[in-house]
Amino acid sequence: MTDVAPPTTGDALVDLLNGFIVELREAGLPVSLTENLDAMQAVRHIPLEDREAFKYALAATLVKNNAHWRAFETVFEVYFSYRGREYKIVDDDGEPLSDEEMEGLGEMPGAEGGQGSGGEGLSNEELAEMLYRALLEGNEAMLRALARQSVSRFAGMEPGRPVGGTYYLYRTLRNLDLDGMLDRLMEQAQQDAPAPLSPLEERLEQDEYQTRIDQLKKEIEAEIRRRLVADRGVEAMAKTLRKPLPEDVDFMHASREEMADLRKAIYPLTRKLAVRLTRKRRHGRKGPLDFRNTVRHSLSYGGVPAEPKFRYPKPSKPEIFVIADISGSVAAFARFTLHLVYAISNQFSKVRAFVFIDGIDEVTRFFEGVEDIGDAIHRVNTEADVVWVDGHSDYGHAFEVFWNTYGKDVGPKTTVLILGDARNNYHASQSWVVKEIQHKARHVYWLNPEPRSYWDTGDSIVGEYAIHTDGAYECRNLRQLEAFVEKLA
Repeated sequence: MTDVAPPTTGDALVDLLNGFIVELREAGLPVSLTENLDAMQAVRHIPLEDREAFKYALAATLVKNNAHWRAFETVFEVYFSYRGREYKIVDDDGEPLSDEEMEGLGEMPGAEGGQGSGGEGLSNEELAEMLYRALLEGNEAMLRALARQSVSRFAGMEPGRPVGGTYYLYRTLRNLDLDGMLDRLMEQAQQDAPAPLSPLEERLEQDEYQTRIDQLKKEIEAEIRRRLVADRGVEAMAKTLRKPLPEDVDFMHASREEMADLRKAIYPLTRKLAVRLTRKRRHGRKGPLDFRNTVRHSLSYGGVPAEPKFRYPKPSKPEIFVIADISGSVAAFARFTLHLVYAISNQFSKVRAFVFIDGIDEVTRFFEGVEDIGDAIHRVNTEADVVWVDGHSDYGHAFEVFWNTYGKDVGPKTTVLILGDARNNYHASQSWVVKEIQHKARHVYWLNPEPRSYWDTGDSIVGEYAIHTDGAYECRNLRQLEAFVEKLA
């Protein structure tokens, strides 16, 4: 990635956008040729100087999934980063505001103290008062200007310092005391109201002020990012800030924030899969020749069977048995798999779920009649009887109990999904159980959330089980999980 100077000519704009599309694809966003052309058509009618309109025009044509918005915005802010003098990292207490910003300050109560010196002479108390007034009035231009001032004053950024943007953001927000600012804004709203606010009115006022505060935080974060780009270069910052898309996040190593994004991403994924699986069955293979129907339609061709007709057999929906290890870090993987399978359960004639650690329990009952699958998953984690001895993984014992208790229910229509890393703490594998299941079931698949290079290392014995399955698959993220679920039908 190279530094980008805003072009004005048509050819330069095309080159600029082509580079941007490349960066989006590097970040994992799917961008087709048609969408690329649509974006180029859209931005020809928007001046590059109007940064917000330019960004949203590109987003409207290039972003198809709300979960991809953060990745798009990060790539945009870095690729089209500001590099002016005002974004250099300095050691002083602040930088002069522009004439336009100073005019806005002059219109605000309490701003006289900083006028005449470009705002750099403002005390911390005066800066806080400016922020309060800008938030109270919803003055977006002033919020951007004051965000810049706040970063200059409080972030403590130094050229070449190997510190991430999160640290600078924390330092800035800590000094602004935005929680106290919100309380003050709510007190002012109560005073300005002709009558005491109702609970609903109070909630609406609070939501509005919280939205403005969140926007201020975004402006501060963007300001820090621009200064880091100016200091470290576009290429270095692109690598630092680039984060995987929700569907590419590793189940085993997801942060709390990434787990929240995963939960949001699972629902549109299930809808897409359900539609795709339905269409796949509807347009399946043709059945045998329908002689009678062929003869009937041949009458319009003078008795010539020019258009053969076929019987379309009613596709049978498979039964699904999910057997999931919920111990330790693989629990997150099992949780999302259960989410996905049950969200598209209408595509299967029957779905039964079993979870285990060293003991095993059927948890199908937790999913019956529930609207929020998340509640069912919570009950699985808190109520399922999955501990036999010490609560450490014992695949062999769990499989043996499954076979003795539920093996009779496995039949030729059953597809069995086994979810886990097969790390058995050096217990007996009892792989004969998987072999017996394969003999009775339609299909048996093993989904492993570990990288394939980790298989059969240490106490992993996935190979002993895999030879008795129809396939063992690496399934570390939603993208791989989606690809596998499509395979089921």
